[in-house]
Amino acid sequence: MNPGDRVRVERADRTYEGVLLPSSTEAHLVVKLEGGYNVGVDRDDAAVDVLEEGVHEIESAQDAEESGSDSDSEVEFDDDLPTISLISTGGTIASTVDYRTGAVTAQFDAEDVLRAVPDLAGRANYRGRVVTNILSENMTPEVWQDLAQAVYEEIEAGADGVVVMHGTDTMQYSASALSFMLETPVPVVFTGSQRSADRPSSDNVMNAVSAVEAAKSDCAEVLVCMHASESDDDCALHRGTRVRKNHTSRRDAFETVGAEPLGTVEYDSLDVTFHREHRERGETDLAIDPALESDVELVKFTPGMDPAFLDVAEGSAGLILEGTGLGHVHTDLIPKIEELVADGTTVVMTSQCLEGRVCDRVYDTGRDLLEAGVIEGEDTLPGTAKVKLMWALANADAVEETMQTSIAGEIQRRSTPWT
Repeated sequence: MNPGDRVRVERADRTYEGVLLPSSTEAHLVVKLEGGYNVGVDRDDAAVDVLEEGVHEIESAQDAEESGSDSDSEVEFDDDLPTISLISTGGTIASTVDYRTGAVTAQFDAEDVLRAVPDLAGRANYRGRVVTNILSENMTPEVWQDLAQAVYEEIEAGADGVVVMHGTDTMQYSASALSFMLETPVPVVFTGSQRSADRPSSDNVMNAVSAVEAAKSDCAEVLVCMHASESDDDCALHRGTRVRKNHTSRRDAFETVGAEPLGTVEYDSLDVTFHREHRERGETDLAIDPALESDVELVKFTPGMDPAFLDVAEGSAGLILEGTGLGHVHTDLIPKIEELVADGTTVVMTSQCLEGRVCDRVYDTGRDLLEAGVIEGEDTLPGTAKVKLMWALANADAVEETMQTSIAGEIQRRSTPWT
């Protein structure tokens, strides 16, 4: 009985059939089931029958290291193909199964990505670069700065496009950050995977291939490329400052708020189509403004909130308020907001509604907020507004004017329903 054999494992009242994988311990068997998942079973408690020998050739990580297959792997260069830089931050888009443990691990360099997603081969020349290896919920403004610098250097070195592989939970924040920090003459495309590579419903291949095609397109903006529907038909291309993750687990979790996506990639033909106005390749010279003021808070107002809750922003450089409707909070909070502004905190109002823009001139509460020194955030998404204020406080001379001016498509000219 060897890794790669098809086996039947009986333990207690359960029977498992699948391909035997290498195990990190002698005490356990690891079996990949037909559905794509792995199961671990105590060897002493299991009865094992070999149904077929050598169904799959499986090389463990240890065998690969000893044989030198990793170090000998090379990505061939084709003068007729564009060069795409693949930058990893630690997401699952290029993850593979570590057969020693059965766990899903992220792979990083260009060779690893091509092994994990072989469909990418022949579409471009690839350069691989690792910025960090973290879960996306552990992302920080300092990593955004490192990422922006890495993208800048890759474009400066001649990359025709950049694909950033990123965890999905905070991808919208990172895409917003790079939208403000970078002026790019080529596409910068974020992509990720909602479901890991060892699941039969994984979206990593389609998202990665579509992201590379988008990185070869004529749209020189920061984009997010993810499934447009639950089916494997199209990927949507969202502007980095207008996108939001609206579902925890669906493959089409990402949506452009307040408009249709900027473009789409049709997966069968891999045709890239843009539906709205966008900055074109080569239209802007490469530039970077990576400074950020990290001391900015984002607070969501809810009914009954104690004004003392805003103490979290005392001494902060900035505060984004996520108000109700047109941009309101309880009137009891206004004196505290006025104190914050007087002490030097820039306060910007956004709306917790999914669509529409802030207008604090309609009701008395809104007018009182304006008198207290609150800046209207137009229809900027709250998360995007936080990132933008961090950037504006560090780079702009006129912060209020900057927050009310569209820098990277974060403010739309009109707020109209879109379905």
